[in-house]
Amino acid sequence: MGRPVAAARRRLRIRVQGAVQGVGFRPAVYRLAHGLGLAGRVRNDPQGVEIDIEGAANAAEALLAGLRTLPPPVRIDRLQVEPLAPAGTTGFAIAASVAGPGSALPLPDLATCADCLAELGDPADRRYRYPFLSCTACGPRYSIVRAMPYDRAGTAMAAFAPCPPCAAEYADPASRRFHHQANACPACGPRLALHDRQGRLLAAGDGALEGAADLLRDGGILALKGLGGFQLLTDARDGAAVARLRARKHRPHKPLAVMFADLAAVRAACRPGAAERALLASPAAPIVLIDVDAGAGALAPNVAPDNPRLGAMLPSTPLHVLLLQDLGFPVVATSGNAGGEPLCADNDEALARLCGIADAFLLHDRAIVQPLDDSVMQVAAGRAQTLRLARGLAPLALEHAGDAAVLALGGHLKSALAVGGGGRIVVGPHIGDLDTSLARQRFEAAAGQLPALAGSRPTLLACDRHPDYASSLWAAADRRPRQTVQHHHAHLAAVLAEHGLQGDVLGVAFDGAGLGDDGTLWGGEFLIGDCRQMRRVARLRPFQLPGGEQAAREPRRSALGLLYGAYGPDLGGQTPDFTVQERRTLLQALERGVNAPLTSSAGRLFDALAALLGLCQETSFEGQAAQALQAAAERVPAQAPYPVALVQEDSGLLADWAPALAALLADRAAGVPVPQIAGRFHATLAALIADVARQLGVCRVVLAGGCFQNRRLLEETRARLEQAGLAVWWPRRLPPGDGALAAGQAAVAMARPVRAHDLQQWG
Repeated sequence: MGRPVAAARRRLRIRVQGAVQGVGFRPAVYRLAHGLGLAGRVRNDPQGVEIDIEGAANAAEALLAGLRTLPPPVRIDRLQVEPLAPAGTTGFAIAASVAGPGSALPLPDLATCADCLAELGDPADRRYRYPFLSCTACGPRYSIVRAMPYDRAGTAMAAFAPCPPCAAEYADPASRRFHHQANACPACGPRLALHDRQGRLLAAGDGALEGAADLLRDGGILALKGLGGFQLLTDARDGAAVARLRARKHRPHKPLAVMFADLAAVRAACRPGAAERALLASPAAPIVLIDVDAGAGALAPNVAPDNPRLGAMLPSTPLHVLLLQDLGFPVVATSGNAGGEPLCADNDEALARLCGIADAFLLHDRAIVQPLDDSVMQVAAGRAQTLRLARGLAPLALEHAGDAAVLALGGHLKSALAVGGGGRIVVGPHIGDLDTSLARQRFEAAAGQLPALAGSRPTLLACDRHPDYASSLWAAADRRPRQTVQHHHAHLAAVLAEHGLQGDVLGVAFDGAGLGDDGTLWGGEFLIGDCRQMRRVARLRPFQLPGGEQAAREPRRSALGLLYGAYGPDLGGQTPDFTVQERRTLLQALERGVNAPLTSSAGRLFDALAALLGLCQETSFEGQAAQALQAAAERVPAQAPYPVALVQEDSGLLADWAPALAALLADRAAGVPVPQIAGRFHATLAALIADVARQLGVCRVVLAGGCFQNRRLLEETRARLEQAGLAVWWPRRLPPGDGALAAGQAAVAMARPVRAHDLQQWG
């Protein structure tokens, strides 16, 4: 006759998927099981984590309940329970991981936790002022991983053998570092060194940190090897130092991000709201766009010239914490690259590529396996919005139905990749524009790494229909079949995938440009449909761009094309910012249709009006003119819209901006302040979107494309749509711009059957 306790014994196999590797999940399971008197094991496997428990039935149920209440960064997406016959197991252990292809993902890197910060500042602690301390709640993850499952042997930390005290912590269930794969200390972990621009060693250890701080105090430029790549630092209060950095990096106007020691220092220069403060202090520690306190005078004016917002960030690693504490002032912290090149991630690469920019290099000997730029976020329409998906946020997994194994290649600008299949889309980090051979090499490397880390073997490629994008050319050279996806369909499908939306929506895609179905440059589009397919139902009135792609760098060309489209050769009496000869040549190009393509782009419309209002004639970075127009609009409250004519065409509605242009030019001639005119233009587009939605009789609207990173446009559009009783969605976890194209391409490829005219076999 069996004992009563035996009859009550229960054995369960529990499979867990989600954010469960590299977050202290196995140690948490160990402690739960041990405290409940359960026997068995827990281990990483290719799908996530497998738990085998045996013991009292009520204890087994208590463990299941405990798993569901574990705090972030643990995130459980799926939990499957399978009853098994009791085996009489005794004791509970963390077993060796099971390798092989699967679906478990490495987690994003996490900013230093409060417990580690306390150790960092405690003179009695053996990790006092150690720049690379971390624990199961913080530190490097994705940036150091080479292969899954997430074990030390598959990371950059494999090069550092743990010393006896660190090994003891790793084996101690009571330690915060129990099974922490990146565990290290000054005796056994990565080391810091300061080098001059010729690569000669200047100092090591804490002396390297002191030397770097002295350099910054003297107005020098420091190349610092951070978590995912190099950053270029200089004193954010020193206008001359900032000017030198801008000149050496060939970045004359684009705003520079600033790193502050703490929230109090941020408040001394900016006006962060509660949501922005929460983002700054979050484990992702992104750059956050925050309104500047113009009267504070805490920073040099040339850090973010003529811009009402600043990209602010807090230290994300112990190294940054120590440096900012030692300095006592904020520093510019911009990407460690020359203009147009990808981020530097390797010591030798940085010394070679940044020697003409930096005065010294603060290096360490832990390899960066997965290069990562800093993420960028803002608060818009009351919600956090990602503008650049990178350190702390990538890789990002989205649930999306479909089993097709697809590698999506994105576009040409703001490149990022995505892997689809097995009911999800995994979006990789920001890579950058693909204009240079170095950037294309980084893209090609990521195209091999991301599928491997996601446990996928893609049999299908998805890319943009533009044949000359570097990503499309890469697809053409690959032997796998490819499916092309129209640019704006991909933008909208990314939002549908992010929010899990099913069924038809009205998609509004406003951006710079993308190749349309008719061979022209689209960018002010209204599409109806879903991930499977969409059709255009309305558009902005097209106008010509004299000089084609050159117009994206010279807003005055967009202004000339807009005026020509509205008024013909006399330009309505307006005189755009050209010499007489330049104007004559460009007008001839417009009249003959030579290198003057048609576009319906909302982005080029922003450019044209910024030029007409005298805000920006030529640009040195993408979006500069639109940014200037937004900055002007945000100086005034909401304005009344200008009139736009909606004309019915055979193919749908045409939104004719000519009446708005005439009214805007009349305002300018009458001396109406530029901010008021800019505000009216933003209101015009928001009102137009709501009018089109009402006329088409839709009830659900999706907004996408780079124009919707414009906070003023997004907030006014959302308000007007909701006032009309319509539901509205926009990108939040994914970027609004081209950084989300790959996610959308994957969503389309997974949602629809392969169509002959979309699919091409290469090789």
